[in-house]
Amino acid sequence: MRTIKRFETAIEKLYIAFHNKHLNPEDCTQCAVGNILDRRDFWKHLSDDHGSLALNYVGKFHEFRRKTFNGYLPSELLKIEYAFLTGCGYELPYRYDHSKPKNPTDSDVLFNGLCAVVETLCELDGLENIMDHQKLFDINTVSLKEASLI
Repeated sequence: MRTIKRFETAIEKLYIAFHNKHLNPEDCTQCAVGNILDRRDFWKHLSDDHGSLALNYVGKFHEFRRKTFNGYLPSELLKIEYAFLTGCGYELPYRYDHSKPKNPTDSDVLFNGLCAVVETLCELDGLENIMDHQKLFDINTVSLKEASLI
């Protein structure tokens, strides 16, 4: 499978963050985008609402100039964070009175968020979703030779 350097780098950073317990959807340095951007929080100034897909003035300025951060445009970073938060079970945009998971740092919650992020990263780079397990069980994609081994 063809991959892109920014994709590989992002996946590696997220993998390390997950296994080192440095993943937290309520901390802008430890969320999906925070980890992709080397645990920095400047990206939170690209939108007015956490979990929103709408760029603010600062975000639009950088987007217009085609400024990338670790290979990602501001709009792409917001899509990644949106996927992570929705995958973790947050009602967006993030507000104190919106629904959220009871334990946001639970490994199952974080894994679901990461699955959504990986799907989004694949879409952004025009790759097949590497997390798509349905193809493994699709009878139409199994060759006759493979079927005889089952």
